[in-house]
This record gives sequence, C-alpha cells and structure tokens, in this order.
Amino acid sequence: MRAAQLIDLVLDDGTFTSWDTPVDLAGHDTEYLAELEAARERSGADEAVTTGRGTIEGHDVAVIVGEFSFLGGSIGRATARRIVAAVERATRERLPLIAATSSGGTRMQEGTPAFVEMIAISRAVVAHKAAGLPYLVYLRHPTTGGVFASWGSLGHVTVAEPGALVGFLGPRVFEALNGQPFPSGVQVAENLVDKGIIDAVVAAEDLASVAARVLHLLSPARRQPMGFRSPPAPALPEPDGSTWDSVLLTRQPDRPGVRELLRYGADDVIPLSGTGDGEHDAGLMLALTSFDGIPCVLIGQDRRNQTPQESMGPAALREARRGMRLAEELGLPLVAVIDTPGADLSPRAEEGALAGEIARCLADMSSLSVPSVSVLLGQGCGGGALALLPANRVIAAEHAWLSPLPPEGASVIVHDDVEHAAEMAERQRVGARELLAEGIVHEVVPERPAANEDPEGFARTMAGACAAQIRELGAVGARSAG
Repeated sequence: MRAAQLIDLVLDDGTFTSWDTPVDLAGHDTEYLAELEAARERSGADEAVTTGRGTIEGHDVAVIVGEFSFLGGSIGRATARRIVAAVERATRERLPLIAATSSGGTRMQEGTPAFVEMIAISRAVVAHKAAGLPYLVYLRHPTTGGVFASWGSLGHVTVAEPGALVGFLGPRVFEALNGQPFPSGVQVAENLVDKGIIDAVVAAEDLASVAARVLHLLSPARRQPMGFRSPPAPALPEPDGSTWDSVLLTRQPDRPGVRELLRYGADDVIPLSGTGDGEHDAGLMLALTSFDGIPCVLIGQDRRNQTPQESMGPAALREARRGMRLAEELGLPLVAVIDTPGADLSPRAEEGALAGEIARCLADMSSLSVPSVSVLLGQGCGGGALALLPANRVIAAEHAWLSPLPPEGASVIVHDDVEHAAEMAERQRVGARELLAEGIVHEVVPERPAANEDPEGFARTMAGACAAQIRELGAVGARSAG
C-alpha cells in the first residue's frame, strides 16, 4: 500500500493537509539525481516519507508515512530533515504523532551522513514525548535497519502490519555475509508480539479504529481527573470469618482477578505486550484503560497465569516498569493491581535479577509524579507483591492480604511445620483490616457477597473505588497547586 493510500484509508475524508516542502537536491551527483528522478516517476512521491496533519475519527493528529516504492523507503538527509521538521511541528502544535514506517533503513547512496541523521530524528521524537504528547508507531512491511533501530522503536504504543518483516538486520544482507539464509519466522510481526517487542498486530483497515481508541484515552481533555473530594467509603462491616478464611477464599480458582476487573469495570481496554525489550511474562498485564471516565495506565498481576511451573519472574516486573514509564511520559494516573501467590523463586529468576527488579520497581513507583493507586485484589505474597505497593493510595478488597511469605512458609520458619499457617496469618497481621489499622492500606472495600459469588459486582465496586481515589488525588493536587 502506497503512503497516499494509507493516508486516505486511515484519516478522515478530506482532512489531510501536507506539511511537505520541495526537496533540496543541491550537492548530489548526476547518477544519484537520475535515481531520484526515476524514484519519483515510479512512486508518484517526491521523497521516501509523506508528512502532514489530519483527523482520525475527529481526533487531530500529525502523521509521518513511509513510501517504500521510493528507493526502498530509505532515509537520506532530505528525508530525515522532513521527518524532523514534522516531529518538531507536531510538538509545537501539541499534536499526537503517528509514524507509519516502511523502509529498508539508511539510504546507501548517501552513506554515513545519512546514517547519523537517525540521531536527529530520535532526538526530536524524545523531545515530543518529553512534552507529554503521544507517539504511536505502525510498523509496515518491511521496516528494517536504522529506522527500526531508532524512531521505529520509540513509540508509546507500537503495532505492526500482519506478516510484516520487521527487524534490525536485512535478510538479504545476512545471507550475503554469512552464506546462509536468515532463520524464517524470527523477523515477523507476530513473533515480535509473542516476544514482547511490539504490542499488537493490526491490519491497515483496522488502524483507524485502534488509533482512535488510543487517542480518545490519551486526549488532553481527559488527562486531568475532576478535582472533587470523593464521598466517604462505606463502613466496613464486621468480619464474617478469620484471616485464614480470607486467605483460603483468595486462593479459590473462581475468584475474579485483574481480567474480570477490566472486563466488567473498565470503560475501554487497550492491551500492550511485553517490555518492548524482548521480554514478556503472562503473569502481568499491561494496558491503557479507563475507569469511570478516567484514563490511566494499568499494570496488573494476573494470578491465573502464575503457576508453580511458571511463576511471575523478573520480566513481569520489567514490564511493570514499562507501565510506570508510560504513565509518567503520558501524564496519566497509574493503577497497579496486586494479586500474586509469589514471585519466581528459582535459579533462572536469580540470574534474571529478580531482587534488583523488585528494588527498581519500588524506586520507580515511589518517584512517580502522576497519581498512583495500588489495589490489593486478592493474594499479596512476598516481594512480587511489595514491588507494586508504593502508590499514593492503596486500597484492598475485604478478603485481600499481604505477607512477606505464604502463611505456610512463615509457619515453617517459626514452627518447623505448616500446621500453624492459620495462626501465623493472624499473628503477622496480613489481613486487609489489620493493614488498614497499620496505615498500610487507606481503604478496605467490602466484599458482600464474596467476590467469587458476584464477580461483576465485585469488579465494578473495585473499579469505582480506584476512580474515586484518583479523583481525590486530583483534588489534593489541585488544592496543593492553588
């Protein structure tokens, strides 16, 4: 698909306005000028990118769209200057930016001077993001080389065309240098999603609707929650069981988790995948979402994808830290959902820097400038739970708990058996009510009936409590600023 065709497909009819200016051809030799002229005739474009602005379902947006039929979409100095100018203009005009790449990388006819222009493009993108403006990337077939290794890999959200070849190394170059073909299936968009490098595969005809959902969530009009004080939380009823009963209740397979919280409690959910650095752990969910009209970034431990064989490892915490960075860069509240039987305790986790990732989560979350809410949804065991706890506000479901070890583990340490687990749960004050009394939790949300008996009602109640806390934090911030 040509750049003009993609623009017509994705942008609202008649809204595209080009930002492109004539290309300066000074200083090029005759042979290269002939190649450029042939590329223009063949592609119908004057350069390897088209830039401008328009709307997507009414949302203003700037676009940079690659044209592969122009010398393989390669980036020369004039191409880079056009890209930088577009990024800087989008920043000045406070526009979200969508880059739809399609390129083989640096233009070989211009060599190193063109190669180093990737730095200028990246610098402009970083400044755009530092201004709190969304940067979305659509990797088209093919996107390789310096484009993927710079501005193609800097998106807040990055999706790709189905089946697209996406990679750093061009397969033809690899085969020529090594005398054997590059392994198939590695540099394919779907594999990059599985490996946690990009977020999703999106067909071109679906790009407008996906982009509009993201832009709606990230719209400046929705950034600041309404500044009003929430009504007091409902009174917590008398306990209807022991702390140990709560522990057992949270271990029931049918207890709702983060997926039910999103399914029943969120206005919209845009899942993201992995760390962006080649790691993905099913034990943690990362998403852009909205609760009661308030957009936020969610990082949530998915208890059902944590088993003794596949416990939540360091990659999950690195994915959580990606969510923290997104929240900070986009100026969105962060919601961290805690629901874990414990992090991975294995040689692999030790070598993967599990302890260091817990420490870095604690440091990153403690230093956020955006509002943050932690939600103890059920099980809160060990360092994996602690890593997502240091929010501005912490709320807990009535039967949720938090402990340094499973009660059975504490029993083994103190009593050399597991038979004293119930006693240790009481003694260590792990239950939600005790956490509230200790000041560790700010609000306990009643579960009447128990969550597993009314998953939808439970999810809506917890989501409403999250939204109320974010609004209250917004009100506190507004009063402090005043």
